[in-house]
Amino acid sequence: MTNLDAVVVGSGPNGLAAALTIARSGRAVEVYEGAPLAGGGCRTEELTLPGFLHDVCSAVHPLVLASPFFQSVDLAARGVKLLTPTVAFAHPLDGGRAGAILGSVDETAATLGADARTYRRLFAPLARDVDKVLPTVLAPLRAPPRHPLAMARLGLPGLLPATQLARWFGTDEARGLLAGAAAHSMLPLSTPLTASYGMLFVALAHAYGWPVVEGGSSRVVAALVEELGALGAKLETGRWVKRLADLPEADAVLLDVSPRHLANLAEDRLSATYRAALGRFRYGPGVCKVDWALSGPVPWEAPACRQAGTVHVGGTLEEVAASEAEVAAGRHPERPFCLVAQAGVVDPSRAPDGKHTLWAYCHVPSGSSVDMTERIEAQIERFAPGFRDLVLARATKTAAETERANPNYVGGDITGGMATLRQTVFRPTVRWDNYRTSSPGLYLCSASTPPGGGVHGMCGYGAARAALADMSRRR
Repeated sequence: MTNLDAVVVGSGPNGLAAALTIARSGRAVEVYEGAPLAGGGCRTEELTLPGFLHDVCSAVHPLVLASPFFQSVDLAARGVKLLTPTVAFAHPLDGGRAGAILGSVDETAATLGADARTYRRLFAPLARDVDKVLPTVLAPLRAPPRHPLAMARLGLPGLLPATQLARWFGTDEARGLLAGAAAHSMLPLSTPLTASYGMLFVALAHAYGWPVVEGGSSRVVAALVEELGALGAKLETGRWVKRLADLPEADAVLLDVSPRHLANLAEDRLSATYRAALGRFRYGPGVCKVDWALSGPVPWEAPACRQAGTVHVGGTLEEVAASEAEVAAGRHPERPFCLVAQAGVVDPSRAPDGKHTLWAYCHVPSGSSVDMTERIEAQIERFAPGFRDLVLARATKTAAETERANPNYVGGDITGGMATLRQTVFRPTVRWDNYRTSSPGLYLCSASTPPGGGVHGMCGYGAARAALADMSRRR
């Protein structure tokens, strides 16, 4: 028995969710963070010019609204305001065209011409029942779903590669919308399960929108830290933990780190079998990210893109699929698929009056040190002529620099590991319990556990529940 019940290493959303879940049970918790500020990738900084606020990594937050963990946090009471753009996301095409996800399925379907009926048939039930699906999707895939019919509507077509599901559609607009959403998987679109990403993200857009946080993503972290403090938990930043022996004694240690760093931190506490399994964990591609300070809004040719919080830039489905296949083959595409976030469409507080910020990244091979700024800007300029004339300043971070800034992003992988079918069901290792390690009292709570990447807190929540159950049994 010790005075300290749990120690959490890492203060990303999952680490904070783990700490809060344990603190809410009345137990004593301490959190240690190596960086000067809490939040991991969920932070906001002046990366370009004074007065221009840029999200360091996560910028758009449909899962903050939908996650069971975040539904337990009164964000509004702690000053967090989520702002939802009129267009959740748009997908520009040559000739000033674009697909766009509007508020409802019917509104969106009405813009898709010959694909309207197919779009309604696929997405209306998903959007209606997304809250029945999410408890299964955002948890380890172990138990039968509570709503099997709703889950089957996602799970059966979702097993397909996105390129195969796209055959249901005939217009470039509908196919592009599916491609852009599916490419969040960071896998080739010919890979099984990529369709599920496209379907789930579209359903979330209709059910919740794709909001941004007024003033920046770091305000979500500030709310979690504030609640932790109110519960008497301690958070210490600027303290890099190099081995578990450096930590104070506690009944449970929860690590918001990658499997690679788990193996390094735990030294000889892990079994040889478990250690070998961690070594087989596969990380995904990296990202090269660019932030811009702009003198005005991006001059997209397609009007829908000017109202979108997120713009998926890459052209037709075939072009997006080719770009992602190039990355998977270890090459840097000349025309990369780019994820672009423009918070300024709903949040003028991000920049001085009349000015804007812009955030974008493209996928690159793991560990890449190639600066993709020119190629990313060329893709944006392709659909927004005159964009480069607005640039006041820019800040670029390659995949290699991304890992140096945050060692959990191995090779620049911001999702915590490759989202293959195997690693969706079993992550980080093939075992029934993904949060407990081979060492009693030691848990992994990062995005390398179910359900994977994203600002939802469910990895930390799941690990904390496992730790609490073990602590109760021991007592």
